[in-house]
Amino acid sequence: MNVDSFIINLFIILAVLTDFKFADDLLSRFHPVPVIGNLINFLEKLLYPSSENKKIELITGFILTVMVVSGSYCAVKIVLFLSTVTGAILFYPVFFCLVYFAVACGGLAREARNVLETLQNRGLIEARAALARIVGRETDKLTEDDIYRAVIETVAENFSDGVVAPLFYLFLGGLPLAWAYKAINTLDSMLGYKERHYLYFGRSAARLDDIANFIPSRLSALLILAAGLLQGLDWRSGWHILKRDRRAHASPNSAYPEAAMAGILGLRLGGDNYYHGRLVKKPYIGDPLHQISGRHILKAINNLYISSTLLVVTVILFSYFF
Repeated sequence: MNVDSFIINLFIILAVLTDFKFADDLLSRFHPVPVIGNLINFLEKLLYPSSENKKIELITGFILTVMVVSGSYCAVKIVLFLSTVTGAILFYPVFFCLVYFAVACGGLAREARNVLETLQNRGLIEARAALARIVGRETDKLTEDDIYRAVIETVAENFSDGVVAPLFYLFLGGLPLAWAYKAINTLDSMLGYKERHYLYFGRSAARLDDIANFIPSRLSALLILAAGLLQGLDWRSGWHILKRDRRAHASPNSAYPEAAMAGILGLRLGGDNYYHGRLVKKPYIGDPLHQISGRHILKAINNLYISSTLLVVTVILFSYFF
């Protein structure tokens, strides 16, 4: 490993540790994701057809997806190029910030912990409101156990989206590719719904998100099992549930990390939920070996940090030897 690679890896480690400590609080006004979101909103208003037409919606949705993903890739490429003009003085701080903004481990852990603390200190109604900030399902009728379950599912699924995938694409193709992935993920979160308005317009975004998360979701499951082993949890049960329930989800990817998490914790996740007033039938994931409680959320959060650390260490060692 040469000196430049060593420094780059050092800044990656510092960026991830900064996210662990401060979540997205530092320099939040400069975070690129809201910029991507504003671009998507602008292009949606510009490109969405004035009358229902499935074919036109598919085409314009595809055009929007290409524009946002390629635009994000090129924008980061240009920013990095311009930062090299002054040498390391500007390049390394810019690199650090873009890695820090790309990773969402600390924010995910903080939101999960906030829901738990709200439930314990302020009651069910306020906990439902806190949960609504991080999940897409309706929360106004959820029980205490439902809230625990939703938080753990969110931690598992968003570990793949918010930590593993950005770092995977960072090491695969650099920061431009990592931010192309962030654009794909943002597109899916804004357009990837199955309601009529986005059913065709958002299809390209949803399919591209499925493709982009194919490897990261499976890698996430393995990392969750490895972290479970280090935590002293039942990783063998996790492996069994992963093999059995890895396809128990409408998404081709989401069940992988959820099944691994359900298995190591001895919980049953999944099940039916309401989205936008519509009941969505979902299979269960895992077995109810334990009564779900707040301590399982804490174990899931600890697993999140351990898994993220394992990922960074593994990929840096991989880059060192290969």
